[in-house]
Amino acid sequence: MVRVGAAREAAARWVSEHARRDPGYRGAYVTGSTVGLPDDAELPPSSDLDLFVVTETPGAKPGKLRYQGVLLEVSHLPWSALRSPDEVLASYHLAGAFRTDTVIDDPTGRLRAVQEHVAARFAARPWVRRRCEDAVRTIETRLASLANPGERAFHEEVMSWLFGAGVTTHVPLVAALRNPTVRLRYPAAREVLTSYGLAGLYPELLDLLGCCGLTAERVRHHVGELAETFDLATGVATTPFPFSGDITPAARPIAIGGSLELVERGDHREAVFWIIATFARCHAILAADAPPLHRSRLPAFQDALGDLGIASPADLRRRGGEVTRFLPRLRQAAEHILTANPAVTG
Repeated sequence: MVRVGAAREAAARWVSEHARRDPGYRGAYVTGSTVGLPDDAELPPSSDLDLFVVTETPGAKPGKLRYQGVLLEVSHLPWSALRSPDEVLASYHLAGAFRTDTVIDDPTGRLRAVQEHVAARFAARPWVRRRCEDAVRTIETRLASLANPGERAFHEEVMSWLFGAGVTTHVPLVAALRNPTVRLRYPAAREVLTSYGLAGLYPELLDLLGCCGLTAERVRHHVGELAETFDLATGVATTPFPFSGDITPAARPIAIGGSLELVERGDHREAVFWIIATFARCHAILAADAPPLHRSRLPAFQDALGDLGIASPADLRRRGGEVTRFLPRLRQAAEHILTANPAVTG
């Protein structure tokens, strides 16, 4: 088992050996689920270390790679995204990484200046509220893309609906000053809602996804089908996608192993979000690089969606409307958490 501190050290060495060669390189910092964890915390096999490499000229996302026994998830971030410290502070997906010192390399000194600015104001009520609204706008933007049916492939529309529905978990997490995690967003949201006396809201988040009544047996079946689709996609992938690093042999312990881990511990409904996301991404790859395999594996994807009550683009638009109608109550929940959270200041 790798310790978080050792993983951070490996990330720093990778940056020194590889990222610094880029003429546009400006620095690197850790983000994601390990932010705030102590060095002696364990990094499970189903987790990776998220690393942002800041550059003036972002290239293709390196994605997941194994380096010195650590699975790194390396992403490029344009320096322009960090030029305004206040904009970083208002961004729900950027600010959390800077609440503590996660900078591992800063040749210009400007990256740490951003970190210090964000950390000093991170818990201030106006900024927390702005980040909650940023998450809500992300939901609305995702769902708005469903308004023009037929313009995109079905698996692309599935991703828009899925990530729109899934970001509903991020709103309470942001209000609670918690990491808006990706794969484990539903267990994390359940914990926050329960701790703030809002446990009754959690089944509604699952209902928006359509998985509240799913059994562990059905979810386990879908993981098995996903594993077959995943292995086929990794074998033919050539077209680059932003998520390509998540559909590789190196990512299999997270995509498949991590999903099974959730099922076995009783969080089978919480596994559904990432199962469907991975299914859709696999089909984006197969549709581009191996259309016959895309068609042959489509029934398994459709079966999984069918268990969520989705069989057509019309279903996606209908379900997107349910999420939109839920947003006022989600805002109320966020305000309740923000008001009750003793760590929020001002």
